[in-house]
Amino acid sequence: MTAQQISVAVLGASGTTGGELVRLLLGHPNAEIALLGANESAGRTLGELHPHLAGSAAGDMRLEPFGAGGGAGVGALAGRAEVAFLALPHGASAHLAPALLEEGVRVVDLAGDFRLPAGAYPEWYGFEHPSPAWLDKAVYGLPELFGRQVAGASLVANPGCYPTPVALGLAPLLAAGLIEPGAIFVDGKTGLSGAGKSLTEATSHNATEESVRPYRFPRHQHTPEMERALELATGLATGVSFVPHLVPSVRGVLVTCYATAAGGATTESLTECLAAAYAEAPFVRVLPPGGMVDTKRTRGANVVELQAAADPRTGTAIVAGALDNLVKGAAGQAIQNFNLMAGLDERAGLPATAVYP
Repeated sequence: MTAQQISVAVLGASGTTGGELVRLLLGHPNAEIALLGANESAGRTLGELHPHLAGSAAGDMRLEPFGAGGGAGVGALAGRAEVAFLALPHGASAHLAPALLEEGVRVVDLAGDFRLPAGAYPEWYGFEHPSPAWLDKAVYGLPELFGRQVAGASLVANPGCYPTPVALGLAPLLAAGLIEPGAIFVDGKTGLSGAGKSLTEATSHNATEESVRPYRFPRHQHTPEMERALELATGLATGVSFVPHLVPSVRGVLVTCYATAAGGATTESLTECLAAAYAEAPFVRVLPPGGMVDTKRTRGANVVELQAAADPRTGTAIVAGALDNLVKGAAGQAIQNFNLMAGLDERAGLPATAVYP
């Protein structure tokens, strides 16, 4: 790829993450949206499905069916797009991505289909992986930790929203020996957009307004992803206990991580380690000692905020991270990976300033 216009397809463009991908790609200087794919919503325009995009350059584009069943089949799609973003339900990309890759289309997968070893999928995702040979070829797409590998990749597994701040916040501290690699406890909170467009009673306004509740613990699928990301980055095995919570918000993820502090670790040394690790990272904001992360300061931006503190009374290191789950936690990070794959400035087309208040 070159820094000229690059044709892209967004498959799953009818969903929340797909719509966010299109919104960001419309402002990208080197991306040309060649195809928007959907199945149940095929034939409808982007503007019908995402009214906030109705007046955009892609607002009148009709979503096309894709895949082996007809419409924009894999071969036809390969003739129109150089890169495909797959914003599909878990399990769908595992079937589709290999066919696209074999046709020469590079893939950024936003689902969990290429984040784990094959043996983990029955336990954590409920299916046998149909394309295990591709798992070793996929690059875990956390640019701040694995950017060099992403640059040469054909298949990038875009990280989950929760694992992104966990890995970014803990990996440098583990590598520096400032925290112990044993048990790590992670408390997570997310807004409703993480559940997508499909409405259930559990995600209705009646159920979520003025409510904070945990869900899907201790078997959330991001748990092994956190462990694997940390091991890939540091070579150290950890055991993560993760409890996510749903809060009455639309966007935003906040994680608070608790680990055993190594002897001599202080708030200052933890903060200095993170600041040094991300000094050249345009989308990581390390707060000074005493600073408190805030999801609202990341809304609409491809930014993660990090803070660290040592609690000498309990011997605990506490690391908190905040991001917009639809941007740095999904679509924005996917475009950041696309930029690296295409040899572009990783900042291309990505906002670093939040929408506030």
